[in-house]
Amino acid sequence: MSSNKLKILTGWTPWEYDKEKALTEMNKPGGSVTMRGILQKANTLNQNGRIYPKEILEREVRNYQKFIAENRALGELDHPDSSVVELKNASHIVREAYMDGDICYGTVEILNTPAGKILQSLIETGVTLGISSRGVGSTKREGDNQVVQDDFQLICWDFVSEPSTPGAFMMSEGKEISPRDLDRVFNKSDKIDRIFNDILDWRIE
Repeated sequence: MSSNKLKILTGWTPWEYDKEKALTEMNKPGGSVTMRGILQKANTLNQNGRIYPKEILEREVRNYQKFIAENRALGELDHPDSSVVELKNASHIVREAYMDGDICYGTVEILNTPAGKILQSLIETGVTLGISSRGVGSTKREGDNQVVQDDFQLICWDFVSEPSTPGAFMMSEGKEISPRDLDRVFNKSDKIDRIFNDILDWRIE
């Protein structure tokens, strides 16, 4: 693990999904709206000017399966300046996330919450959306790029607006995160699961 100070890191990806299918689901009474698309790409320079190595993203997607299984894989509409997903601001829940090569694909269900209804309205009006990971960790400059380090921990994926200017989301890391902040995100069971997954990785290697 890196000894660098942990900061909030985000990684923007254009959200490509079947808009027609999503709109059809919205018109069904009582039906939930789900969207499938690309959540994130590894080994690719993103709009935030960072590269997420494949082995790190794969590990975090594997650890995130616990959140999905426990119905805790919530996200917000826009990035807050916090490591915690606020329930009152939740707009969607991730139902599936998996790696296929360098790409992380996922299935997202829109919640019937105030933020979720705003998200539905944006989709109905054809607003172009982005989806952005939120996590904590550090980066290291390698050549012209900032590479996310091994201490990265994925928190969630949020829906955000698309930057109007290429590179507009290139920004430095967010505020520093303390161990107490992380305790609000990852409980004891999460930490044990992370250690267990690390042990499995060691055995595979």
